[in-house]
Amino acid sequence: MSAESYDDGTRGASRRGTRSYDVVVVGGGTGGAFAAATAAEAGLDTVLVERKSAEDAGHIACGDAIKGKNAFPDVVDLDYLREESFTNQRITRAVFENPADGETVDIPLGTTGAVLDRKRYGEVLLEEVDRLGVDLHFDTVVQDVVQEADGTVTGVRATHDGDAVTYEAEVTVDAAGSLSILQDKADFSRSRFDTNVSYSQFCSAYREVIDVEEPVDWDDALVFKPTEELGYLWYFPRSPTRINVGLGFQMDKPPMKLVEALRRDVKSRAEFAGATVVDKLGGALPTRRPYDSAVADGFVAVGDAAGHVNPTTGGGIPGAAKSAHWAMERVVEALSDGGATEEALWSYNHDVMTDFGKKFAGIDLYNIWGSAHDVEDLTGVVTAVPGQQLADALGRGTGSSMKLGLKLKTALKTVGHWDTLSELYRVQRKAAEIRDHYDRYPQSPEAFDAWAEVRDGILEDVYAISGADPKY
Repeated sequence: MSAESYDDGTRGASRRGTRSYDVVVVGGGTGGAFAAATAAEAGLDTVLVERKSAEDAGHIACGDAIKGKNAFPDVVDLDYLREESFTNQRITRAVFENPADGETVDIPLGTTGAVLDRKRYGEVLLEEVDRLGVDLHFDTVVQDVVQEADGTVTGVRATHDGDAVTYEAEVTVDAAGSLSILQDKADFSRSRFDTNVSYSQFCSAYREVIDVEEPVDWDDALVFKPTEELGYLWYFPRSPTRINVGLGFQMDKPPMKLVEALRRDVKSRAEFAGATVVDKLGGALPTRRPYDSAVADGFVAVGDAAGHVNPTTGGGIPGAAKSAHWAMERVVEALSDGGATEEALWSYNHDVMTDFGKKFAGIDLYNIWGSAHDVEDLTGVVTAVPGQQLADALGRGTGSSMKLGLKLKTALKTVGHWDTLSELYRVQRKAAEIRDHYDRYPQSPEAFDAWAEVRDGILEDVYAISGADPKY
């Protein structure tokens, strides 16, 4: 993997302190890599700028688990990616642990998932980006966005190895993560780019990778355990003896001492006796619906930078890969047909919203509902409802019905939680309603306001059902 700099003979046209490309991609994670790969494969002169060094690139705080192994666009060598970084490809279930009474609920995934070696995964993606002819500029810190008087984004200003450089481009791709500086610097007042984004809609997270002495007996499962402040601990087996462990909490709640809370729980588990830490890292991720619009004139956001993350689990790898690929397909079309305006790029929003976007918008309603309840109430409901029915309630299952005997047993176990359970099923109906509405996401910016008004009405119903404070 080459670590090229702006003045050493790289491919983009240049003048002193400035480099010009068709596309500049900011961020070398999943979204940035798939965006750059798609653009380069289509023949666009592309640069990817990454603040980390070539040695550290790919090292990202992530749970490293994906549901389904066929979620990646075919623009990189997927066989090589799997061989190098998919260390556990036998995940078939999630296990929910109730910290109050030790009860567990098995929730079927409905497909076979995987846990990754995230560092190697990131390295392979950047190797593929380099192979496809993208200029890779590491040690590059973006500091500002370049815009015309009409609001069109025309590139970014950055510091590369201590030198100031401007990257001019027809399209700027924001793949800089959930707290992207690009969106702080850009003026989107002339567009419908989603600026209804607040600090409270994010989660602070911390992850360690630990080695254990004996194989765990749940290496086919993703294990979750709720914590205070509407957070959760998770244990994802990269192998039977190497486990990704982490936790997060909502930023609209009082802060948790993440490292202390994680260490306490690890020490309490017999299977982790004698465990050693081999890696640790923190980060932030969105726990909100996807951005209503992630495009503006000359600008597109992908992955975490556009809220393309499951708002309850934090899973964002497949969403970042898909959204980046779809975005660049629309960019290619736009550049061949007059320019990358908001109108020309709008179909990218439609691609996202009618695919995983509607699912995440539905799941977001459960996040809103949960914010109005304490952890004990929520865990009481979750551990009383059978796993398949819980999966169905959260919009992930097969829709199987509950037999009479199971209904009676569940009713007895949920005594004291009936009001909460009633709310859950009312929210479930609203989640189905909002998913249907996202299927009607408008094909043009002009129709957006009318669509959003109906969507916001569904949200008002959820606030009334749950008693939750408005999230947006």
